[in-house]
Amino acid sequence: MNYELFIANRYLRSKRRTGFISLITYISAGGIMIGVAALVIVMSVMNGFESEVRDRIIGQDAHLKVTLFHEEPMRDWRASEGKLKNLRHVTGTSPYIQGKGMLRRGRAIEGAIIKGIDEATVGQVGELPDEIVAGSLSLRAVYPVKPVYSDSLTGRLKDSLSTTPPETGAKPMPGIVLGRQLSFRLGVAVGDCVIAVSPSSLAGMLSAPKLKRFVVSGVFETGIYEYDDAFSFISIESAQELFDLPDAVTGIELKLDDLERAELVKKMIEQDLGYPYYARTWFDMHRTLFHWMKLEKWLYLILLSLIILVAAFNIVSSQIMMVLEKKREIGILKAIGATRREIMRIFLYEGLIVGGVGTLFGLIIGWALCWAQQTYKFFSLPGDVYLLNYFPVRMQATDFIIISIVSLVLTLLATVYPASRAGTLDPVEAIRYE
Repeated sequence: MNYELFIANRYLRSKRRTGFISLITYISAGGIMIGVAALVIVMSVMNGFESEVRDRIIGQDAHLKVTLFHEEPMRDWRASEGKLKNLRHVTGTSPYIQGKGMLRRGRAIEGAIIKGIDEATVGQVGELPDEIVAGSLSLRAVYPVKPVYSDSLTGRLKDSLSTTPPETGAKPMPGIVLGRQLSFRLGVAVGDCVIAVSPSSLAGMLSAPKLKRFVVSGVFETGIYEYDDAFSFISIESAQELFDLPDAVTGIELKLDDLERAELVKKMIEQDLGYPYYARTWFDMHRTLFHWMKLEKWLYLILLSLIILVAAFNIVSSQIMMVLEKKREIGILKAIGATRREIMRIFLYEGLIVGGVGTLFGLIIGWALCWAQQTYKFFSLPGDVYLLNYFPVRMQATDFIIISIVSLVLTLLATVYPASRAGTLDPVEAIRYE
């Protein structure tokens, strides 16, 4: 240990004459610790929100969507799907039809996004088959039966769906899978019948909307309220009939081996297929959301750094008081040959020790609290407001490094002025009356 660091350490531990100054120093270290811990927690929560929302949205919307401009019906979709399957990094494709409509059960009428999917391939591009919490993903020939709830509305639903002809002689009907919140608002469960209403056939005041009856074959839950409250899924054939799109689809969904390659594959699609095909990545479809989440993360970093800045001002005051208290010792050191830079380094080291200890303990406390939330999920959220029902946490090494650098830089800047004042002390004036 060089003598500057040794003296800085002794000054920090001194209790004989500088006990009050040491107390202020400890309070400053505590302020830095709280600021660093707050930054770690907030940045980790923001990372968790971004990751969870991105994964759940991509689980519904796939990595890429290929449509025609203005979402005109795609009639040669089979040939287009064959070309897309042969592209590099594409691991799965699935056609879809998407439109807006209404669902009716008795007097209950709710607007919904009705999406036609291919049962055989939808699992290649999304997570819908794994998100079924009641019934099954049966969209073709199913039979209505009496539904039963296992417990309250917050519990899981019993599977009361039949795919075999019942003894009553009921005719099979196409199935529909509803979001959990949408099924609650309609008051339906697995086995109930609903009527889908499509406005696509409305050409004038005297025309009537197209109606089609479905059996609720399943209920899904993604954990994102907007999806669970609005989406419903039917078969491609039923969607073509409901939206009057004979042998056509809205577009084709793609899944990649790495979602970060979505922009690269988008350019490949534009080169191979060209106009009028239009590709949108998962980021394009939710650009505003993800841009805002990134901006919000850095805004929190800047704002919460003010906590560290306040603690740094405390370091300035304690260091100035230390310089005044140690004026005689500084004069003696300079009289026996210590240079201006060596005196400055003593107080720079002292400030960095305070900042380093506060930063270290802040990182440890932040990590511990994030780990506890990640493991036990102590804090919950209303899912209808925040898209998720708990505080998601995702710790990243880069955030810890950035926070440590910000904290130490602010601490170092806070010690520059007191250290320069100590370095410019005249040794004759410092020990004249000693």
